[in-house]
Amino acid sequence: MKLNTKKLITFLSVYFLSLITVCLVFVFLISNLKIPEEIKFINSASSPILASPSPPPLASPSPAPKISLITTGDVGLVRTVNYQTSQMGPRYPFEKTADLLKNADLTLINLEGPLIDNCPITNEEMIFCGDKKNVEGLVFSGVDIANLANNHIDNYGQEGIDQTLQILKENRIDYIGLDNILIKEIKGVKIAFLGFNFVGGLGNSQQVAGQVKQAKNLANLVIVSFHWGDEYVFEPNDLQIELAHLAIDNDADLIIGHHPHVVQTIEEYKGKLIVYSHGNFIFDQMWSLETQQGIVGKYTFSDNKLVDYEFIPIQIENYSQPRILEGEGAKQVLEKLCVSQGGFGPPTYCLEGSRSIP
Repeated sequence: MKLNTKKLITFLSVYFLSLITVCLVFVFLISNLKIPEEIKFINSASSPILASPSPPPLASPSPAPKISLITTGDVGLVRTVNYQTSQMGPRYPFEKTADLLKNADLTLINLEGPLIDNCPITNEEMIFCGDKKNVEGLVFSGVDIANLANNHIDNYGQEGIDQTLQILKENRIDYIGLDNILIKEIKGVKIAFLGFNFVGGLGNSQQVAGQVKQAKNLANLVIVSFHWGDEYVFEPNDLQIELAHLAIDNDADLIIGHHPHVVQTIEEYKGKLIVYSHGNFIFDQMWSLETQQGIVGKYTFSDNKLVDYEFIPIQIENYSQPRILEGEGAKQVLEKLCVSQGGFGPPTYCLEGSRSIP
């Protein structure tokens, strides 16, 4: 059979054009194929190996939160202070220091005397009371906790105590003392507060040890408030030192004190701070410079320990109203934190009024 040359050429042309088209389509598909990043070819001569995606970088641990506590000396909304608030209003004693007291996560005072209905207006009595309306000053200045473990809270008997507890509750102010262990949670940290009165032969050291241990099992930090010591004496007595050390030996983290009505020296024991007396904060004892003065303590905690503290000196005016001291007046008050004849050695840096603890 005679081969038709023209048909053969046509057939071969179509065949090769089809082959070229198929190749081009294949190349186009291959070049646009997306290979998952998880498949990596480790070696061109080897088979593909499936690798896990790289883990995300580890986040840096968040720093422990800082928690601030402010404490004051004796707050006696009684006697002449009570008279002043009846004339000037219940906020009057706090007007120059409210901003300071509010500047903390928690603020603790020692409330020296019950708040009751029909409290007699007087300037001289030693049976203390203040009008219930005076609680407005505590609310105005941001007070969170009132220590009731002192020698004047029962001056009007159980009725006076009950009225005080009720007015505090109505105003969302917690209390310590009277065998109450208070637990506050701030920024995820549980803080226990305890109050003890050792004035007038009261108080039990075994109770201190037991309650501090109990509190430490319930909280990350334990703050102990003591009403103790000798009035108008600038250094702690042996019982104060013994009790403070006992509380710290049982895992208390900070000791704060009041009752002497003057500033006393401070101490560090086993790395824990003891402030034996903050002096007066709001009181009517204008008969000496020392009883007109006191300190506000600001304490900062982080990682379940005290890391910083600062003392702000104040001076009371007009029988009722503290103001913040500066300059030479402030320095004179801070010096009283350091001068000791007792031999236990207060830290010399307390003259600076503050300290950061490593």
